[in-house]
Amino acid sequence: MTKYLLAALLCFASLLSSAQPNVDANALLSALQQFKHLQGQFSQQQFGQNKVLLAESRGEFRILQPSYFAWEVLSPDEQLIIVDPEFIWHYDRDLETVTRRPVTGDAEMIPLKILGGDAEKLEEKFNIVDKGANEFVLTPLSGDLGFKKLILYLDQTQLSGMEIHDNIDQFVVIKFTNLDANAELSSADFALTPPPEADLFYYDQ
Repeated sequence: MTKYLLAALLCFASLLSSAQPNVDANALLSALQQFKHLQGQFSQQQFGQNKVLLAESRGEFRILQPSYFAWEVLSPDEQLIIVDPEFIWHYDRDLETVTRRPVTGDAEMIPLKILGGDAEKLEEKFNIVDKGANEFVLTPLSGDLGFKKLILYLDQTQLSGMEIHDNIDQFVVIKFTNLDANAELSSADFALTPPPEADLFYYDQ
């Protein structure tokens, strides 16, 4: 579950390469501009093939555009994933382990870049279709991002949910609640100091 969650978040979740403006992408970027800083709660369900429910979790998240992201699972286990400009941190409280990896490529940052409204990454990586009813479908232009489709549900006032469909017909459904787009967040809110009892695994690449 942890591996799948990490891939879904950091692998998330552009436009077709074109010199002409893409109306659907512009609509998505416009909607994302309201989320300069955002925090709230989430509930997540992971489905296997034939829509079989495999796992459920809930927790809290924080976003500070353009480079900070925190995803904290509170139930059924306790885990914290933090992305800052340099590193991806994973703290498993139950196992008392902290893993740190450098941010080395675009794949890890794609979902953060989506929610951060990074126009360049959207243009490079995705075809975007505005389906109406506050639904945007993002399809990777290459097969190296770890998923085949990402659906984002948002309007000009709220980010309500996300679906991430992988390449083996499994998918994750995430619902966001209790959102606060006026939270005064700073980089300090995304700092992780490993506890003394934790085993540390730091990777340079």
